Amino acid sequence: MAATGAAKSKSAKNKEAGKTLVVVESPAKAKTIGKFLGPSYKVVASVGHIRDLPKSKLGVDLDHDFAPEYINIRGKGDVIRELKKEAKAAKKVLLATDPDREGEAISWHIAYLLGLSDDEADRIEFNEITKEAIKNAVKNPRKIEMGLVDAQQARRVLDRIVGYKISPLLWRKIRTGLSAGRVQSAALKILVDREREIRAFVPVEFWKVAVTLAKLTGDTKPFTAKLLLEKGEKFEIPNKEKADAILEALAGGHYLVGSVEKKERRRKPYAPYTTSTLQQDASIKLGFQTRRVMSVAQQLYEGVNVAGQGTVGLVTYIRTDSVRISAEADAAVKAYITERFSADYVGSHVFSNRKKDIQDAHEAIRPSYVHLHPDEIKASLTSDQYKLYKLIWSRFVASRMTEAVFDGVSCDIVNGDYTFRATGSKLKFDGFLKVYQTALEDDEGNLLPDLAEGEPLRAEDVNAEQSFTQPPPRFTEASLVKELEDKNIGRPSTFVPIIATLTERRYVTREKKSLVPTDLGFVVTELMEKYFKEIVDVGFTADMEDRLDGVEAQGVRWQGIIGEFWGVLKGELETADAEIEKITVEDEPTDEICELCGRPMVIKMGRFGRFIACSGYPECKNTKPIIVKVEGVACPKCGKDIAVRRSKKGKVFYGCTGYPECNQVYWYKPVNKKCPRCGSLLVERKGRNINLSCSNPECDYKE
Repeated sequence: MAATGAAKSKSAKNKEAGKTLVVVESPAKAKTIGKFLGPSYKVVASVGHIRDLPKSKLGVDLDHDFAPEYINIRGKGDVIRELKKEAKAAKKVLLATDPDREGEAISWHIAYLLGLSDDEADRIEFNEITKEAIKNAVKNPRKIEMGLVDAQQARRVLDRIVGYKISPLLWRKIRTGLSAGRVQSAALKILVDREREIRAFVPVEFWKVAVTLAKLTGDTKPFTAKLLLEKGEKFEIPNKEKADAILEALAGGHYLVGSVEKKERRRKPYAPYTTSTLQQDASIKLGFQTRRVMSVAQQLYEGVNVAGQGTVGLVTYIRTDSVRISAEADAAVKAYITERFSADYVGSHVFSNRKKDIQDAHEAIRPSYVHLHPDEIKASLTSDQYKLYKLIWSRFVASRMTEAVFDGVSCDIVNGDYTFRATGSKLKFDGFLKVYQTALEDDEGNLLPDLAEGEPLRAEDVNAEQSFTQPPPRFTEASLVKELEDKNIGRPSTFVPIIATLTERRYVTREKKSLVPTDLGFVVTELMEKYFKEIVDVGFTADMEDRLDGVEAQGVRWQGIIGEFWGVLKGELETADAEIEKITVEDEPTDEICELCGRPMVIKMGRFGRFIACSGYPECKNTKPIIVKVEGVACPKCGKDIAVRRSKKGKVFYGCTGYPECNQVYWYKPVNKKCPRCGSLLVERKGRNINLSCSNPECDYKE
């Protein structure tokens, strides 16, 4: 029996030795790929990077050509031993990490640890995790592309030098736990500069005049026209006196149709998603933060268990700057559009990349299988997966559809020296809007009656409205991502960690959806502006990105780029260290006194935002939340105020200020209105429009 067992063990080992080992980054990806490759392959995961620069020191030899000093990442010992064991037993090793700089570098590090030859064609690459793509990749292995590896190393070394040389200076001069970064600091300056604009903004008064008109005959709906010209010229109405004078002049005149222009207007479909446009659109349409977008997108890329089909990679690679799609995908989606709708919906648009660069090697983000309609696989997806997949699927299909066509009308109405304009349009052919909804423009769906030149009209209402110019808006995550992309700062894969770092370091806070710099953010930016101008200079940062791209595209020697930068930074560090005095960021005072020790209470910044704490910390550790009351809403149980609160996990809820005596809570914002059915308070539930519903879970009243 023992001999038989040994024979079986030897047979199993020989069988294993005949396999090809495929190394990927994540277990989810390994599971999906393993299903496609079958028993002749074994797919294992490195679980991300396995070698990196050490955390305890700079890890870059500044005196010897900036050589990086890589070490095995702590905690990865078991993974590395398993990889070596599997590689030794396999007949061949294939490295199937992500198809970008980061993925190439991970493959390079794995190859080093496994002792694979530089001349070995052991790297495989695919843009989507489908059976066809994986099989094709396995048949066409290549050598590791050192241009990609060097481009990643250059960024890693440069970011390490900036972070590990400037951050300790911030610790000494301001407080511990702060950080600076090549892209992070430039992004923070963008936010700070916008806040400076807002604070310096002086509103300017202006007035708008509009008239509600109707035809003299016929039962037609009234329409609105806006004042546009005075004596044929555009003009401004700066004050009430001018507005009143216009109203007086209009009252003594008559409204006549001056001209009517009818023309067909077309709206083109949007290009399929890149990483940044997906982050922007998901933020606007779904309310997802960028980190959440990329986490869910990664799940869709690596594979989801779809009922009846097993694990399926639903979308193509999610880190891309390109709007290009393959000829096969183009043919498949056009066939789908023809079958699902009709040939009339098939478009012929060609989208081009804003920047002709090396990233065009990857397609745009699209569904791997266009026939997998989101609604048909909804039951297999989480809520977030379904929402994001539907967004990606709809955008891609719409990009290959025809334009939406509107019948547009523009009409000028004259009264004495003044000309008003009314516009309207009606959807004639929905085209790409069939699958991808966008916000309507002002006149879309606004219909005008049939009007003829010289036709008199009746004024039903004329009004003048006071307005003021508005400061530029604060950045949201979506608009900051767009700004970073437009200014060529960082790359789509870095936008998520940049925003995360800015909030974690308390350089910015979130007010609703806006990113607002804190006093600490201002202090750090002002210091960086004075002593490290190039780090926060948008133009310098963008130029550095182009130079780093040159490492990959033109084979530029990356050590030379780092050398030039370090030569400047070294002198700046010496000057800053000698000149900067210790900076104290003052806490915001309050009118409250600590009930434990009698010292003043101040407002501090914590993990989940601002809170009140004793100024005597660390001797006194008394803290309390800042109570933001829901205006006009009283607790139905005890009559005290309802306030905004936050759970231990950071989730916002609304609770009675009488807690713990009163435990009334709401997960949605209550309003001062009772349910007509049961008498409970109504709460706001936010969708496309804010709707009210009963807070009582046993009552289904909505309005």
